[in-house]
Amino acid sequence: MPRVSLIVPAYNTLASLPETVDSLLGQTFTDFELLIVDDGSTDGTAEWVLAQSDSRIRLVRQLNRGLAGARNGGIAEAQGEYLGFCDGDDLWEPTKLETHVAYLDQNNTVGLTYSGSVLIDINGASMGMWQKPKKGVVTPRDILLRNPIGNGSSPVIRRQALDDIAFRPAGEFRDWWFDETFRQSEDIECWLRIALTTRWEISGVSDPLTKYRIISSGLSANLINQYESWCRVASRITEIEPSFAHANLPAARAYQLRYLARRAVTLSDGPSALSLMLDSVKSSLHPFVHEPVKTLTTLAAAIVLSLGGKRIIKMALSGRQA
Repeated sequence: MPRVSLIVPAYNTLASLPETVDSLLGQTFTDFELLIVDDGSTDGTAEWVLAQSDSRIRLVRQLNRGLAGARNGGIAEAQGEYLGFCDGDDLWEPTKLETHVAYLDQNNTVGLTYSGSVLIDINGASMGMWQKPKKGVVTPRDILLRNPIGNGSSPVIRRQALDDIAFRPAGEFRDWWFDETFRQSEDIECWLRIALTTRWEISGVSDPLTKYRIISSGLSANLINQYESWCRVASRITEIEPSFAHANLPAARAYQLRYLARRAVTLSDGPSALSLMLDSVKSSLHPFVHEPVKTLTTLAAAIVLSLGGKRIIKMALSGRQA
């Protein structure tokens, strides 16, 4: 039985899937199975997977259920003690799995570990920004305010931690770990359930071991839907822990709006970036007080970009954290 199960949700990502799979097969830690979940693709994903010769690769086929459903389909088939997730357009550095396995082996109270992520464009080139992990134990407040885990291709999770949050909705014949009613923000909703309802700790490793691809036509670029999904997460957390939500949601909303403003800047959408930053200020001044340079830089970038200064923005944001 493999020590680790790597799960790759794939929906019409054949253009980038071979590179993703190569990055996973090239891991220095090799005791794993690789489950590629064809989530109703129409681009020949299943045929490509079946043509691969590496015995660690397994194909899971299902009707389209969205990203959360694809991850759930992989979890249901997984045999490993640890589960790693990498979307079909993202990449892992060669030492990522080795680093996470060693960390989980050494810290039996940690249920979820994650790394930093370098943001890359559709061609795989660095965008000059990265999502930096917080060292040490991460609190529910950390996740709600800043989501240091960053993206769904960053974590490696202990199977038991996922099973501790499994549920079966009424009328369903299978368990869910990720909530399939979410088409976005399903990852942060899952991390928060682990943090708020289980004994497991969440902790990051220092190196940027994930490459997270920003695609202008993908979910990462759909700012309105992304914000609406985040608002659903806020409602869910209010149901689980009302006092926690009341104390932390205004600041969390401000950070989320700032995050979306930065995404709008990377997409050269100045008006959206400026509108999002103004809404952030209305929600809470927490980002200005605790991260003034980053917040002021984002506001300035939104203003300048709204006035047509794309070249200036590129220079200002180069090398800064996402």
